Amino acid sequence: MAATQFLLCHKPHLLHSPKAGTFTVSCHSVNLSSSSISPTGSAERPWKLADARLVLEDGSVWRAKSFGATGTQVGEVVFNTSLTGYQEILTDPSYAGQFVLMTNPHIGNTGVNFDDEESQQCFLGGLIIRSLSISTSNWRCTEALGDYLASRNVMGIYDVDTRAITRRLREDGSLIGVLSTDKSHTNEELLEMSRTWDIVGVDLISGVSCKEPYEWIDKTDPAWDFNTRNQETFRVVAYDYGIKHNILRRLASYGCQITVVPSAWPASETLKMKPDGVLFSNGPGDPSAVPYAVETVKGIIGKVPVFGICMGHQLLGQALGGKTFKMKFGHHGGNHPVRNLRNARVEISAQNHNYAVDPESLPEGVEVTHINLNDGSCAGLAFSQQKLMSLQYHPEASPGPHDSDPVFGDFIHLMKQEQQSV
Repeated sequence: MAATQFLLCHKPHLLHSPKAGTFTVSCHSVNLSSSSISPTGSAERPWKLADARLVLEDGSVWRAKSFGATGTQVGEVVFNTSLTGYQEILTDPSYAGQFVLMTNPHIGNTGVNFDDEESQQCFLGGLIIRSLSISTSNWRCTEALGDYLASRNVMGIYDVDTRAITRRLREDGSLIGVLSTDKSHTNEELLEMSRTWDIVGVDLISGVSCKEPYEWIDKTDPAWDFNTRNQETFRVVAYDYGIKHNILRRLASYGCQITVVPSAWPASETLKMKPDGVLFSNGPGDPSAVPYAVETVKGIIGKVPVFGICMGHQLLGQALGGKTFKMKFGHHGGNHPVRNLRNARVEISAQNHNYAVDPESLPEGVEVTHINLNDGSCAGLAFSQQKLMSLQYHPEASPGPHDSDPVFGDFIHLMKQEQQSV
């Protein structure tokens, strides 16, 4: 198509004229190449238009702009209040089956890099943000966020009112939503998809767990390690329910030789390995949907010291005879205050879970060691007779504060006590 010429006229300022009250109008021509003209003959806008929708099960429709992958995806919408660490959030397997809405409005300015990965892939269904950074500025950056999501087939949307959606989730609870860039689907069709899909009662840990046992050897990089490392060595078996790499790094830095095993690994095989301790890791979804994992935990507790984190904490609660329940909108973020009831210390913690243990359902002898100060929910357990301890949040602080890191030392102490008693 030939270039089109337009005549633009303007009056940048008043010019002197022999006749008072008159001014000169200057004009110049602008050529628009065929690349800036749409097939219909009209000039294209220099900004992106809304091309995506988020349809929630309550019937609300949110127009947005897409980045990353395209298509149609269903998931549970949760909000995360972390100010930093979006790459660790993207690669946290505990977000499988969910759309993560970031309450921090500006995302993408530091890009992504290889070192901040918490797993081998992105398991979440999509990312919802207010403002997508148009540029990256960080010496560790190797890729822009949009390119990163596209290469991993993860959908993202921006220019949507994340504050309004967050308020809705806080009032009504977590909602199922559908992200779509497909114009062939009507809003009614997307709404029906959201109302016929459910995340409750679904086994999600088997989809994020490793398939075969492997040895983990990496420690925390010295630049990020601030605690004295333990000089002794302990053999630990870590159950992978969606384990984060930095949990493994922190254990290794405290002197643990770690064998990571799949979620369905039999308790009998673990005990044959004669570990000094067992870790039950974080993971996605409903703990009541994985009774096989609860039976594994039952087969191990009382025989060796154990440490449960998040999903592991919930499985321990059920294995002890307690009950778990789904929270209204869960805890997701790096700024949750927790009180350690043993020393009255308050920790600012990183959390990511939608389920909690009901402390009233636990048998006599089980001690609630930590409580969430936002809502009073159970955030930690201990049972000395069964040689176990657990936390409902992420002590490895990736992303998040480092207040809870000493709990890895507590696990080391638990294993030392067991060795001394033999």
